[in-house]
Amino acid sequence: MRDSNTEPSEPAAPPLNPSLMEHLINARKIFITGTVDEKMAKEVVQHLHILAALSDRPITIFINSPGGHAESGDMIFDAIRFITPEVILIGSGCVASAGALIYVAANKANRYALPNTRFLLHQPSGGMQGPASNMQIYSNEIVRMKILLNHIFADATGQAIEGLSKNSA
Repeated sequence: MRDSNTEPSEPAAPPLNPSLMEHLINARKIFITGTVDEKMAKEVVQHLHILAALSDRPITIFINSPGGHAESGDMIFDAIRFITPEVILIGSGCVASAGALIYVAANKANRYALPNTRFLLHQPSGGMQGPASNMQIYSNEIVRMKILLNHIFADATGQAIEGLSKNSA
């Protein structure tokens, strides 16, 4: 019988065995799945830099992510743009929010979407609490982030900023 005070936890993905991880490194493939958070971003960025140090051959990233922590998405976006090797991004499943930002980090010619890929852009949000002055700062930062994201997505897709602003949830 389960203790009623404990929350059910999601089953953890089994760790990759060393030979499988070595194969992924040799194949120059990275998988971004699930929520983007600081731990994932650190691992992906480290992986990108290791692969870049090993060779200038292209790196392929598969992404299926509902998004997550905005700054962690920024970290991966910037790393993709910073390293020398070309990065090929393949969307699969859901590519939303910070996941969509990561997706557009690759050059347009290097972005692919599998047939059942769904994309979602939405307003940035955050957990706001505290004095009214803090709420105003958070609000201003969210507006600034939305403007920046609209410019990034407009540049990446060739669409007008006005259309992106109107169509994002």
